[in-house]
Amino acid sequence: MSDSHQHLFATPLPAGLGALGIACFGLFALFSGRISHEASPILAAWFLGGFVVQLVTAIIEFRDQSVAGGNVFLVFACFFMLSGAVSLTAKYFLLAFKMPLDLGVDAWMWLPAGLWLGIMLPCFLKSPSVLFVLGVFVELIVVALIALNFKIAPAFFIKVAVYCSLISGLLAVYLSGAIAMNATFGRTVLPVGSPLAGSEALPSAAGVGVAKG
Repeated sequence: MSDSHQHLFATPLPAGLGALGIACFGLFALFSGRISHEASPILAAWFLGGFVVQLVTAIIEFRDQSVAGGNVFLVFACFFMLSGAVSLTAKYFLLAFKMPLDLGVDAWMWLPAGLWLGIMLPCFLKSPSVLFVLGVFVELIVVALIALNFKIAPAFFIKVAVYCSLISGLLAVYLSGAIAMNATFGRTVLPVGSPLAGSEALPSAAGVGVAKG
């Protein structure tokens, strides 16, 4: 996703996307009821691991002069992973000790997060199409979280959260593997689709062998 051909490091995108995929599978398990809220502290621990991975990814993306990639992974690291981990832990202990808890703040925090991610999405139209589609499904997860926290059609949006979390997790893992394998073998082993805007992907995508699907 970088805008420069000069790289001091190998691309960290497989790790960053892998962390996203792991987080999405955790959300899928939580939203679908496969794990209870009693698992929140353990889920938070996995989110903290994702925070470290995505922070490193953001730093290297910034070094490669990727405005979109660096900023998206930085926000994901800090507000989705780190804040998510702290929030899950805080809610668990507040409920466990029967202390006052106002969940309304989540709705107002997720609202600008959703707007921000939505306005960043067009930047990835010049990336492999699978990456853009992944971004759309992640955006839908955030929309579902906004609706659920505002108590809008909860029965419908919990299903949106469940299926979009699963699809996002699968796409993130697939794309992570595709980037690594295509770069390793120097050709398209796993297709990722051509950019939806323009004939060429961003230089970093081309550099790891995923410019064409």
